[in-house]
Amino acid sequence: MFKKILVANRGEIACRVMRTARKMGIATVAVYSDADARAPHVLMADESVRLGPAPASESYLKAELILLAAKETGADCIHPGYGFLSERESFARACAEAGIAFVGPPPAAIAAMGDKIESKKLAKAAGVNVVPGFVGEIDDTEHAVRIASEIGYPVMMKASAGGGGKGMRLAYSEQDVREGFEATKREGLASFGDDRVFIEKFIESPRHIEIQVMGDQHGNILYLNERECSIQRRHQKVVEEAPSPFVTPEMRRKMGEQAVALARAVGYYSAGTVELIVSGADTTGESFYFLEMNTRLQVEHPVTEEITGLDLVELMIRVAAGEALPLTQDEVQINGWAVENRVYAEDPYRGFLPSTGRLVRYSPPRAGNDGGPTTFLVAYSEGYPDDLRTHGELLAPEALSEGVRIDDGVTEGSEISMFYDPMIAKLVTWGATREEAIDRQIAALDRFRIEGIGHNIDFLSAIMQDARFREGRLTTGFIAEEYPDGFAGAPASPALVRKLAAVAGVIADIRRGRAHKISGQLAGAPVAHGNWTVSIDGEPFELVVSGHWNYDRGSYHVLHNVRDALESVEITIRWEPGAALVETMIDDEPLTVGVKRAGVNWHLTTHGATHVAKTYDTRTGELAVHMIEKMPPDMSRFLLAPMPGLLTRLHVAPGDAVSAGQPLAVVEAMKMENILRAERAGVVKAANFAAGDSLAVDAAILEFE
Repeated sequence: MFKKILVANRGEIACRVMRTARKMGIATVAVYSDADARAPHVLMADESVRLGPAPASESYLKAELILLAAKETGADCIHPGYGFLSERESFARACAEAGIAFVGPPPAAIAAMGDKIESKKLAKAAGVNVVPGFVGEIDDTEHAVRIASEIGYPVMMKASAGGGGKGMRLAYSEQDVREGFEATKREGLASFGDDRVFIEKFIESPRHIEIQVMGDQHGNILYLNERECSIQRRHQKVVEEAPSPFVTPEMRRKMGEQAVALARAVGYYSAGTVELIVSGADTTGESFYFLEMNTRLQVEHPVTEEITGLDLVELMIRVAAGEALPLTQDEVQINGWAVENRVYAEDPYRGFLPSTGRLVRYSPPRAGNDGGPTTFLVAYSEGYPDDLRTHGELLAPEALSEGVRIDDGVTEGSEISMFYDPMIAKLVTWGATREEAIDRQIAALDRFRIEGIGHNIDFLSAIMQDARFREGRLTTGFIAEEYPDGFAGAPASPALVRKLAAVAGVIADIRRGRAHKISGQLAGAPVAHGNWTVSIDGEPFELVVSGHWNYDRGSYHVLHNVRDALESVEITIRWEPGAALVETMIDDEPLTVGVKRAGVNWHLTTHGATHVAKTYDTRTGELAVHMIEKMPPDMSRFLLAPMPGLLTRLHVAPGDAVSAGQPLAVVEAMKMENILRAERAGVVKAANFAAGDSLAVDAAILEFE
């Protein structure tokens, strides 16, 4: 077995590999760029080596620097993770020439399958179904337009060496091809060093199914069941699960056997994934097509690990060391269900634009609770009931260690950089059934707190609650179809809104009670009472709060006056002023709410949405309705940068007349090009930036007359 492993990657996958290496007793070496000098993967490793500046092209993509680091530290093997050099045939070959084991497939297999054009030719020759398309060299945009017309729209343009959703453009018309072909070439060159593009037919209403394969150097190749990865945005996977709710045992066998046959045809060993596309309208499951083979560990490998009980990283390391696989195909299991959500640094409320900056707060759901919450009675009425009582402590919620896994590579204070992928963490839940795994996702997402940057936690929770998702009616167009007008938060039921009003009332009462106990106040102590006017997203509630709070726990009774009808709610609550989470049990149902002070308001976040809560004592509430709201300034005359990034092109100049929908500028962020278009016709008055300038979010790029 190897003595020391160098992980040629960063972030969560570097930490993931190191955890397994540590379990196996193998010393670890981290490599890092200047942007990652204090990153968790560097601190986790036994040794670390600086590669260079922040851009990946000057650090993580420098194969010669990584090999030098391995030689200097005495590492006898290298794990490439995913992305960067993981599918670079020349890197695997260079490792072999240097006498350092490459924890991955042989160079010839990477060359055969890593080139999407050549892999389709090989798959077709091996009798595997492939998507109709053009797999030769495309000369220029005019050639691309002719090919697309011959195939028939819609078509997909893909970078030959692409992956991870980058270097892909969907075209429904000739105009889409003309606008997207060159951008696809540039993205392929920038991300993968290869600007070749191929075009294939886009199968509508498709499901994205992939088969995990694992082979050893003794000729044994297994398929480790399938994963469904149909929930995607801009061809980037967002939610993955294993097994698929669509795949039958017979489909699984056919897909698995084809995947193994393809792997065997290229002499494959180590972990790999054969990606397939299946028409959602095909109830027989017979019409599945080969898309590509990823000759590396996938981002979504944890869901396969959770249902099979196998550590794929450990198997990769053992295979690289020459060991045989420890099981046969008949011994591969499917135990329960697993779901993975990718927590991204992107803002779904702003069209999923990338977000960069510092993680001011980063608190993923952790195992269990360090004590019991507090019980409060909350009721909606104008008077106190006669039978107020204090309830005992609530038992801690079910330990989150049971069925919840966090794979991350950041910590509070980490910087989410524009130079790398925007993924912050992977949240994985396991359950005996699909419904149980999904419900655990919702509960865990409610406990996930991130501040300082935009993130997609609300959006992920909304997907988990979506009826269509829970029924398993998935396609790769799910997000576009379910959220055609963008995302504005998951809808809240009237019952949930009433619960949030009760939570806000209790929080206000706790703060007022604490303030009442402060001695020596010049204006005297605030009146301690439980009468509150609470507004949730503009909906008013009159509350009477009574109970007892001690340190971070207490018991309350809240009365609501709802249309002159009395409603009583019992709340057991755990919260300390200043804490980001409040754990409650309302009428014997658990509810976790994110709490953040926003001026005079509170932002209460739960179940995929953030709600604005205003709390007033009764007299202040009567006066608050007369306050005039401050209107935001009119910025409609400006083209604003929707995200921080690099202005790569400016298509217009002062004095130019523009029409609605016309491309105005291109901003590059997180390795992706974003075309900014005119919302309406107008005349450019001024250009405040030039190509090559760095932009902050909301920077005014152009001003119009």
